[in-house]
Order: sequence, then C-alpha cells, then structure tokens
Amino acid sequence: MLTTIDKATILKFDTPGPRYTSYPTAPVWTDAVNEAVYIKDLCAFGARDKTLSLYIHIPFCESLCTYCGCNVVIRKKDERFGDEYIEYLDKEMALVYKHLGRRKKVRQLHWGGGTPTFLNEAQIERLYTATRKYFDIDPNGEIAIEIDPRTIDKSKVQKLRALGFNRVSMGIQDFSEDVQREVNRCQPYGIVKEFNDWCRELKFTSVNFDLIYGLPRQTRESFQATIERIVALRPDRIALYSFAYVPWLKKHQQKINAAFLPSNDAKLDIFLRARDALVGAGYKAIAMDHFALENDELAKAFESGTLYRNFMGYTVKPVDEYIGLGVTSIGFLENTYVQNHKALPAYYQALKDGHLPVERGMVLSEDDTIRQWTINSLMCRFAVDKRAFEQRFHADFDAYFSEEQEHLRWCADNDLVSLDSARIEVLELGKIFIRNVCMGFDHYLKQGAQQKFSRTV
Repeated sequence: MLTTIDKATILKFDTPGPRYTSYPTAPVWTDAVNEAVYIKDLCAFGARDKTLSLYIHIPFCESLCTYCGCNVVIRKKDERFGDEYIEYLDKEMALVYKHLGRRKKVRQLHWGGGTPTFLNEAQIERLYTATRKYFDIDPNGEIAIEIDPRTIDKSKVQKLRALGFNRVSMGIQDFSEDVQREVNRCQPYGIVKEFNDWCRELKFTSVNFDLIYGLPRQTRESFQATIERIVALRPDRIALYSFAYVPWLKKHQQKINAAFLPSNDAKLDIFLRARDALVGAGYKAIAMDHFALENDELAKAFESGTLYRNFMGYTVKPVDEYIGLGVTSIGFLENTYVQNHKALPAYYQALKDGHLPVERGMVLSEDDTIRQWTINSLMCRFAVDKRAFEQRFHADFDAYFSEEQEHLRWCADNDLVSLDSARIEVLELGKIFIRNVCMGFDHYLKQGAQQKFSRTV
C-alpha cells in the first residue's frame, strides 16, 4: 500500500545528506591508501574463492549536460580518444590480473560514464574481449551498460546484445524541450522510443530509465507529461532522482540560472505527483527514488529482503567486493575503498609508468565496518536484526549504539521505524526517507566532518 506523504512531512526530513552508496562516504577518504595498499588487497582477494563485481568507467561525452554530477571528459567524436583509452584500460586490467594471480569470476559487470556508447562498435568489442581475457565473466550474471540514446543505432544495440549485455540503463531526465535546452541535453522522444523498441525486440532482460526532478524550467505539468510518456514505454525499472544542485562541487552547474529552478514547493509537488503516477501504473516503490515493475528481479528482491547496494546502485547480485577500472573509478576489496585518479592525464601517466593509478581511498576500521553493515542493512533490507549483529560482531547492538538510541527514538516517534528488543523495522514512511534514518549511524557526520551534500528530497 502506498504511504501518503504531504509537503509538511517532506519538509521535516528534507535535509542535506549522503546517498550511502558507500560508508564511510567518499569525502572523508584520504591519500593514505596508495598503490602498495591496493596491491596487498588484490593479492589477498585473489587467493580467496570469492566472485566479484566489475565496474568500467568510460568518461567521454560529446557535450556537457549542465545538471551532470558525474566525472566526464568532453571530446568531439573521434575514434582516437576511444582507442587510446582502451589501450590504458588494458594496461590497468593487466596489472590488476597480475596481482590477483588468476582470472576471477565476475557476477556483475557494469559500464558507466560519461557515455560508454561514445565508443564505436569495434571499440566496444575490443574492450569487452580484453575484459574477458583478464576476468571470467559469468554469462548468467548481470551485464549492464549505460546508454545515451543520441549516440546509438540499431547495429550498435545488436552488437551489445551479441556480446552478452543483458541490461541497459538510459538517461532521459525529462522530455520537455524547454528543460532539455536549459540543461544542454536535447533528445527527442522519438529516438528514446525507437531505442526502447530495439531493446524489447532483442530481449534485453531489463531496461532502466533515469529521470531527474527539480531541473530548471521544469513544471508540475511538464514533468507529468514526461511521466505519462515513460509509463507508456513501460521500462522495467525507473530511477527518479532529485536534482543534486551542488555548484560548489560541480563548477559547470554555475551555468544554470538558479532563478529557473522550480521553487521548493513546486519541486515537492513534482516529486509527489510522479511517485503517485508511477505507483498507480503498477510500479513498486523501492526506497525513495527507485521503482520497478512487480515481476522485475529488483522488486522481488526488495520484497524478499535480498536487495544489495553498491556504487552502481541497488542490485540483486550478492557481490560484496568489486573492482573499479578507468579514470575516477572506485573499488572495494578486503575492507578497503580504492579510487583511481580523477584527471585523465594523471591516470594515463601512472599506467605509462607501470603503476596502478590509485589516488585515494580508505581502510575501514572495526567501527567503520560495523556501521557499514548497519547502514547497508537499513538501506537494503529495511531492518536490522540485532541477533544477526551480535553473531557477526560479538557485541550487543543496543550497548554498542548507546549514543544512537536517542536518534532511534526520534525515528520511532516520527513513524520512520518500529523498535523492539530484537529488531529495528523500517516502516513505509522510513523506506522513503531511509537516508535520514541512516544518517544517525554516520560517525563522521556526528563528528562534524567538513562535507557538503545535496538535499535528501
């Protein structure tokens, strides 16, 4: 049953906060994690019989969308850029393979960006072949790619499917031409529909659409029209993100005229109407910003409590450790986060010199690990089993989190969670505002770490 939420409820919980794709969050990582630390972790992980998730970042875009929060490199279409980048990705994979000591089984492969389909068909095949040389990709696993419909034709879609890609995610954001011009991303509805039709014809397992609410010149009526068109196309999954307006972090967002952003009141209306429309059309609301058809694996995992989460978002594949390849990519091995250089020249130079391109990361303390488990449990299973906590960490949950009891009582008083001696259960309202529940367990937020985040709504 859909929980009714009004503006007063949203305003109560609409505060800046992390999305918790990691804990500890990236702003507190340091350069104390270097190549030597990463090599040690690769060697240790290689010796264990565990599968992994693999993320490959393709940074190139032909133009810059002004709302973008990703790490991108703007290049005009020229195959030389892709060829050079794949050459260095091959060098990185060779080094990773060397320290792993063997081809590890990959249950989840994800190409993100940037724009992975910036690459031409030959380059896509070359990169996929190189990946298979160093890693054992499970053909029955999740093999996903992010798509810009402006950079693809049917032949390229057929190539992706033939190689083994079975999931696609497409950035749409909004179909309004006024909004598209304002954010420098003009893509007619027709090309999106055509791409969606190709995916259905080629029997991709799942098609995901990304939407953003709160963009400049977006109105209640214009976004409602977008939602109606989305529902007609019937994607399996929809991500409905709040526009993260962070011009202090993403300088290109300063090109946005803040006067054109919808008012806070209008933005809340846009979100509420969209959520109601998607649920009314048969989509299951998963946390605050994800929706899936009820027969989709993601919705089933949500219902059964087997949902997982990492930097690629929610997933049904239980892979706790992952390797990131490419500029700015992030990995997590042996209780350590590792991030590659964010600047392309530094990434290239490290590999040219025969080094893994590590810029920073974080080795988790015991307390970090405990809080990470708790936050992940809340984000994915919407509950904390105190007995499972005790068995895993040999500690009493309430005693360990004695300082957090006041936050939990506040969550209970505000109908976000229910509490008893054995379990914390996140209620329907709490599933929408799960980030607010998790923030109370974030040690670094409580210590006043210098972090600036987008708002939770």
